[in-house]
Amino acid sequence: MALDWVQAALKKSLGFAPFPATLNVRPKMEEDARIWQAIQKNLPGIPLPPTVSGFCAARLFRITVVGPGSAHATGAVLLPSVVDYPKDKIEIVAAVQLKSALGLKDGDQLTLEFLN
Repeated sequence: MALDWVQAALKKSLGFAPFPATLNVRPKMEEDARIWQAIQKNLPGIPLPPTVSGFCAARLFRITVVGPGSAHATGAVLLPSVVDYPKDKIEIVAAVQLKSALGLKDGDQLTLEFLN
């Protein structure tokens, strides 16, 4: 995320400069994991091709992140096109540091509303 070309590509694709770190979450319930798998399979997302050779492509899925107490922020899930990328990992980018903006603590439950 801290790579200049990644920051520029994300800003161009999403319309905002992302905070230089992601919030990584995993589905807690089996049904949530199935929904995440279906999203990856059925939604095209926004393609994010590498502009520097040797790096992978990715897809972006626009979301609203809803935290405890209904605090919310807009962002996107970044899904790298890597063969061994964990199937249950959800990597979120946003213009703000999500933990601070939403008042999150480790283990808090989030709702991701996919906008694609």
